[in-house]
Amino acid sequence: MTMAAAAALPLLILLFISISLKQSESKLNINYYQKTCPQMEKTIQDIVTTKQINSPTTAAATLRLLTHDCLVEGCDASILITSTPSNKAERDHDLNLSLAGDAFDVVVRGKTALELACPGIVSCADILALTTRDLVTMVGGPHYEVRLGRKDSLVSLATNVDGNILASTATVSQQIDLFASKGFSVQEMVALLGAHTIGFAHCKEFASRIFNFSKNSQTDPSLNPRFAVGLRNACANYEKNPTMAVFFDVITPGKFDNMFFQNMPRGMTLLKSDNYLVQDPRTRPFVMKYASDQATFFSDFAHAMEKLSILHVKTGHQGEVRRKCDSFNNVKV
Repeated sequence: MTMAAAAALPLLILLFISISLKQSESKLNINYYQKTCPQMEKTIQDIVTTKQINSPTTAAATLRLLTHDCLVEGCDASILITSTPSNKAERDHDLNLSLAGDAFDVVVRGKTALELACPGIVSCADILALTTRDLVTMVGGPHYEVRLGRKDSLVSLATNVDGNILASTATVSQQIDLFASKGFSVQEMVALLGAHTIGFAHCKEFASRIFNFSKNSQTDPSLNPRFAVGLRNACANYEKNPTMAVFFDVITPGKFDNMFFQNMPRGMTLLKSDNYLVQDPRTRPFVMKYASDQATFFSDFAHAMEKLSILHVKTGHQGEVRRKCDSFNNVKV
């Protein structure tokens, strides 16, 4: 083999992967279950409505669950698998331990109902994708198309999470690099991180910003002083009670809007990783644009979510339709 041919191999491999991914995505369509399970979308919508009314944090929890699923090996419901003595699954990685139970529960409810109506037809990956969209819309967010036909993964490994989920202290460069590796632009990344307009963060994730920040200041000086006092009061006992948390957006916590971005330049951001976005010249223009223009944020978020929800999907023989979302059909792993 010549040196030129050897050098061309990596490009050929990348091209092959790209073509394979495009082919998988092309097998998805919004009417995938029209004949095999026509009541699918109505069933999901009914379950989502009941769950969100009874547990208002479900929308944020499920949006986070989908994101953590898609960023690791693609949108294939691998995050839903329960660990076994011989296999530590994705959901038990340290970065996934704070995923809320309401998100898993709403998917299980959907799967249970659909297995009764049309057994063995609807994948857990599709249920998670559609459930997320319906929940986002229910709390005021934009509607976007969800193409269906995903298969569920045949593998779920905690080790696959490494390097694919951002820590709460991630720099802008680390955030950009991760999303770029998944095919997302800086603007799409900022739009997706706007998901923090709903949901909450545990106090331990931002405690370093409000307690003993430095020799000269108890709190991060980039925080709004009154906001910092409120956070210190809210998180005073977080070491004794690790479940203590604060809403990302304390102004309109249950509403999907652009208030998260409006809060950023006011010094009302919890996580270091989010605060960096309003400071860095690569991301600040998008933050300020979304802060002033909710319609643009909604449009960009909807586009980015459509793209995220088909990331590295499995189709055909690449996966299966699980009978139960938390275990593989063969239960070998």
